[in-house]
Amino acid sequence: MKILGIDPGTATTGFAVIKKNGCEVAALDFGVISTQPKVSPEERLLEIFENICELIESHKPDLVAVESLFFFKNQTTAFAVAQARGVVLLSVAKFHIPLVEITPLQVKMAVTGYGRADKKQIQAMVKEIFALKKIPKPDDAADALAIAFAAS
Repeated sequence: MKILGIDPGTATTGFAVIKKNGCEVAALDFGVISTQPKVSPEERLLEIFENICELIESHKPDLVAVESLFFFKNQTTAFAVAQARGVVLLSVAKFHIPLVEITPLQVKMAVTGYGRADKKQIQAMVKEIFALKKIPKPDDAADALAIAFAAS
């Protein structure tokens, strides 16, 4: 089974494609979709949409996992993430792929076994789970790997 994990954001959207075969998991591809801050919001969202569609077309995932919204202290950030998340959901719907929403708590529990794990703990475990030589950078790529793993 191939799973596309997505950590939505307007400036940076993390993505990861993993393959699960029984108890074994492997990272096939991961990285970020970065948009330019000087570009209009609608152009940034279009860029995210087009890139997610390209990822789906090239990797043909069986499932897409996206991080669900959680409490944000900054309302502006919450709106931007919600817009990016909406574009991701639209991309997935276009290809009729099953979607699962993963909460940050579910990600932490799946990856570390501890619901209050911090980013560094999650990143270290992602490196170990996928037998990577180093922690994936930027953080959004590591988060997307964690999201995909939590959905597996």
